[in-house]
Amino acid sequence: VGYPLDTVKVHFGLTPYIFVTVSVMSPADIVKVRLQCQTEPYLGSDPKAKPKYRGPVHCLFTIAREEGVLGLYKGASALALRDGPSFATYFLVYYTVCEWLSPDKYVQPEWKVVLFAGGLAGMCGWSIGTPMDVIKSRLQTNGMGKKHYRGFFHCIKESVRTEGPGVLFKGLGLNCIRAFPVNMAVFAMYELIIRFLRTES
Repeated sequence: VGYPLDTVKVHFGLTPYIFVTVSVMSPADIVKVRLQCQTEPYLGSDPKAKPKYRGPVHCLFTIAREEGVLGLYKGASALALRDGPSFATYFLVYYTVCEWLSPDKYVQPEWKVVLFAGGLAGMCGWSIGTPMDVIKSRLQTNGMGKKHYRGFFHCIKESVRTEGPGVLFKGLGLNCIRAFPVNMAVFAMYELIIRFLRTES
């Protein structure tokens, strides 16, 4: 069985999937970002200063207490706008490249094709998703100290105004360097499981 382009249409019905994943992921994601960006104790003059967040659970409850439960969903709109187009691009690129590089479109692609297509799909997905990833992270940290942004559109406007359009692609190089080997492995495992299930059926 090959990879006709019609198969990709399945992956464009992503709205329910994105809604569910954002609902679950957003609180975990903001905790991750806050802990990663917690630098105040190390930059201050007091050597005895303790970090505001002592760990993931403490960070979660502190955000909920100080900023309300909705504070756990800061950046959720940017997260959804990142993941929807990014995932659509991700699967589209994978299946399209597999089609292009497979001589017989009705057989499973060779492993070297799977690895290349998977890595390229990851890079393309992050190329689409990085601008919203930047905005998401800025909104999520907009509460650690001084508040800079009043909302989603204000964050985009201020970021571009003060740092130029290139700010929306900060970290793209690192995202792509990480995405290629990670998604080679992801799609290799995906193909392995699909092929195993087909032989068992």
